[in-house]
Amino acid sequence: MDKRIDFLYLNEPEMIEAGATDLSSCIDVMEEALVLLADGDYMMAGDRGDSHGAMISFPKEPKHEGMPKDDIDRRFMAMPAYLGGRFRATGVKWYGSNIENRKHDMPRSIHLFVLNDTDTAAPKAVMSANLLSAYRTASVPNVGTKHLAVDNVETVGMIGPGVMSQTTLRGVLTQREGVKHVKIKGRSADSTQRAAEQIKQDNPQLESVTVVDTEKEAVENVEILITGANASPNGSQDFPQVKGEWLSPGTLVIAPGATHFDDDFLINTRKVVDYMGLYDEWHHEYTTQVAYDQIGIIGSRMLKLQHDGHFPREDLQQMGDIAAGRIEGRKSDDEIIVYSVGGMPVEDVAWAHDIYNYAVENNIGTSLNLWDAPAAY
Repeated sequence: MDKRIDFLYLNEPEMIEAGATDLSSCIDVMEEALVLLADGDYMMAGDRGDSHGAMISFPKEPKHEGMPKDDIDRRFMAMPAYLGGRFRATGVKWYGSNIENRKHDMPRSIHLFVLNDTDTAAPKAVMSANLLSAYRTASVPNVGTKHLAVDNVETVGMIGPGVMSQTTLRGVLTQREGVKHVKIKGRSADSTQRAAEQIKQDNPQLESVTVVDTEKEAVENVEILITGANASPNGSQDFPQVKGEWLSPGTLVIAPGATHFDDDFLINTRKVVDYMGLYDEWHHEYTTQVAYDQIGIIGSRMLKLQHDGHFPREDLQQMGDIAAGRIEGRKSDDEIIVYSVGGMPVEDVAWAHDIYNYAVENNIGTSLNLWDAPAAY
């Protein structure tokens, strides 16, 4: 057996060259990953194999000099996973996050991904991963667009028009090319206006991008609603508040961000999640209400309502089962559907696997040597 180990290094421009920003392809790959999740052909962290990852958080009042203080998105996290099927790949996304980065025109989170050989555990690639993470995050919601949105989507509403919501919108446009209008509701006038200008610039085919003043205006008369607001340290009471009665028949709610819906609406509306194991694990780690308040993903609130006896477990349907044809997709043009998206490292593994293979086939990246042979201990 050859003991030499080389691995491929891909910086951000090389990730783009290798296809990291190809939304249409990424949506197809995420569909495959969600089906494999529903099939159980995966492993993530934790004693149950479903954990989002291992996280370092900091105390509110550190006792030691130099230790960071708790703040919004102030953390480090490792997210390992294995995904089977045609991928049979293992890897880990590692990132640190600090909201203060934005003051220096830097991303809030900075990501690195390591792809490993599943048999030998040798590193195959080390990748710049901000784009990897962003595009898989925007693509998982759009597996929902593919299977659950009405065919004729003309207007999209957006609550929380940050970068991820904007990328999710671009994914919507790959699945429903007839979109003409976008309505956006943000927290501050200046940042929302900047978001509107960016959306216009990125999507010149749109007829209108309108900034609205209330959540109600953003929600009314849309075929797709994207909820992309960040969670609040004060919990769900500070999330954008949306009443189900504002939604028109046929609306698909794509919910990767923090939004509060009234419980009666959630109880009586069709509910789809990316993968139930993630929400069960968050319940195991935090309890459902704490997970919802801290992370902001609506699936945890749905699970809390199920645990409280408001509807049976089978009312929480998995996107992978719908994509595989085991559960019917949209049943009528009037059906309202809420699709909760939490995000999982198996998705990073899937997209990293395909980017790596394309890079190897097309001589993209820099080969680096780990060792010719391991040194004796």
